[in-house]
Amino acid sequence: MAQLVVRRIEAEVKERLHRRAKRHGRSMEEEVRDILRSAAREDEALAGGLGTEIASLFAKSGLKNDIAELHGHTVKPASFE
Repeated sequence: MAQLVVRRIEAEVKERLHRRAKRHGRSMEEEVRDILRSAAREDEALAGGLGTEIASLFAKSGLKNDIAELHGHTVKPASFE
């Protein structure tokens, strides 16, 4: 396996990583590995963005307007109460 050394991490960032790792019940090193894995998967999965994907699906249907990309929004499940 490869090794990666990251220098000059701000103390606040290190502390937040430490708290996050503790919440997830793992070491800070494992937490950082998980964050990096997730970021690498996300980069591949969302290369074009949701708006781009939707626009390509409807391009032959006469869609003329741009569809805005949505970043940083959380998905909330529907409530049927």
